[in-house]
Amino acid sequence: MTPARSVHIVTAVAAVSALLLQLILSASGAAVLLATEVPPLGTRLWRLASYFTIQSNLLVAVGAVMLSLDPQRDGRVFRIVRLAGLVGITVTGLVHVFLLRPLLDLTGWSLVADTMLHVVVPVLCVVGWLLLGPRSRIDGAAIVGATVWPVLWLAATLAVGGITDWFPYPFVNFRDQGWGTVAGTCLGILVLFAALFGASWLADRRLPGSARRH
Repeated sequence: MTPARSVHIVTAVAAVSALLLQLILSASGAAVLLATEVPPLGTRLWRLASYFTIQSNLLVAVGAVMLSLDPQRDGRVFRIVRLAGLVGITVTGLVHVFLLRPLLDLTGWSLVADTMLHVVVPVLCVVGWLLLGPRSRIDGAAIVGATVWPVLWLAATLAVGGITDWFPYPFVNFRDQGWGTVAGTCLGILVLFAALFGASWLADRRLPGSARRH
């Protein structure tokens, strides 16, 4: 087994395990992040799926599984999924460290799930990509395709939050924070996305690693 395949398998197992653990915890009534209420099961599962963290970990899991089966994987859909997962999980880790972690007081399995979703999986995904690639997978079309997901997530989060009065993260809660603060925070995060997409594109051309299959 090649080093690349091994790393992709470990990343896939970590991401899937983290998602399953958080799913079990949510289904059993454990609080997610700063939640203080325990709504009905259907609402808990819908809210869980609404978290950017969960979606980014899911994208990483899908990309890692695809690479586990074929470390030289390529294709339009794969490029979008891989890039969206890579940049999304990077944002997940950074936002958690600087905006969310100071607010949390988790223990037990909730802390384990939180650490896996926000630290372990991001580190495995980013380090694995930096060291092993594969390369020549990031182009303009992939960037455009990968950008659709976070933009839709943000628009849907604000729209649904305005209707239901529930927001997955405090920094998008315009009811409490005000539109000005939320707009500034969201703009900063979108700038971070743009910078990460640009850095990923540049690194994809400069870093060593497996190139496109010929």
